[in-house]
Amino acid sequence: MDFLTIFAIYVVVVLSCIVLVCKYSGQQQTPLGRIFSAVIQIISPWIPQWLQQCSRNIVHRLFHQRNRLFLYLHLVLEGAVYAEFSYEVFGYCREMDTTVASLCVPYVFLAVESYFFYQCCSSDPGTVTEENHAAQVHVYNYDRNLYHPGVTCPTCLLVKPARSKHCRVCNRCVQRFDHHCVWVNNCIGAQNSKHFLLYLLLLCAMAGDIAVLTADMLLNAVLRSGLLHAHYIDQHGEQQPAGPLFVIQHLFLTFPRIVFMLGFLVFLFLLLAGYAVFHLYLALVNQTANEWYKARGHGCQHCHPAPGDTCSSGHAQSGGFYNRGILRNVAEIFRPQSHGSKKQR
Repeated sequence: MDFLTIFAIYVVVVLSCIVLVCKYSGQQQTPLGRIFSAVIQIISPWIPQWLQQCSRNIVHRLFHQRNRLFLYLHLVLEGAVYAEFSYEVFGYCREMDTTVASLCVPYVFLAVESYFFYQCCSSDPGTVTEENHAAQVHVYNYDRNLYHPGVTCPTCLLVKPARSKHCRVCNRCVQRFDHHCVWVNNCIGAQNSKHFLLYLLLLCAMAGDIAVLTADMLLNAVLRSGLLHAHYIDQHGEQQPAGPLFVIQHLFLTFPRIVFMLGFLVFLFLLLAGYAVFHLYLALVNQTANEWYKARGHGCQHCHPAPGDTCSSGHAQSGGFYNRGILRNVAEIFRPQSHGSKKQR
């Protein structure tokens, strides 16, 4: 089995896993989850107890407690991409007359992205404390669907403000809780949503810009080498024109690190772009990821309309209880409310 076949199988498997995760996210029992549970039940009698306990501790440490592993992994991957870009791609691009201004754009993106990354990691997401609790309770109305008045957080022992949630990883209630992000080792809430959104968009811009510059460099390398008009002798001794597969194999052999970096960046850009579009949509409709996830399992509690009818309470028509229009929704992301009057629909 040649290298290209193995690489193609790898790409198909990874993409299939992503499709399954996206398709079945939010469901309590997924095909992958059921298969994994069945396999664990079968092999667990042969696994030593100390190894099972060690595995549980590692998983708990990685995904149920705050730790910096994924933060450091983010920095390592980012450093590896920029090191390869600076060490090889930059020089090749200069030989092919790419302007210095174009080659400096990724470094500008990196500087700005690093600032927002730091803000995501270090800033308070909007922790609900005894000092600010009285003001936080009056920021949003309770929709009496996902959020109900008088509900007390059993850990913080405070009445939950509307749109807040207790994060089990950070062990705190967060106002307008979106999600806990392991890549920044912090919750995303009312006070740092703007930083997270800009951080996502800049990551997409970085990956896309370096991918375009790298692809342009490889394309110019192919055109200058004359590979598109070249021929080769096959195993039968016959002369064949160099097709796309031959060109790809040549690039893998000539620029292996650059080609792998390009594949990683394209793959990363597609993932980040989808995630960024999702969060842009949530910002435009004034909804959090936590609310979107919960709403998938909640029907309207105000009425039970027949097929073809609409909800008489107005929840369905409003596009979301907290939706105040695109401009005001976006303004709320960049100027979050921490006190004052309740939001009016």
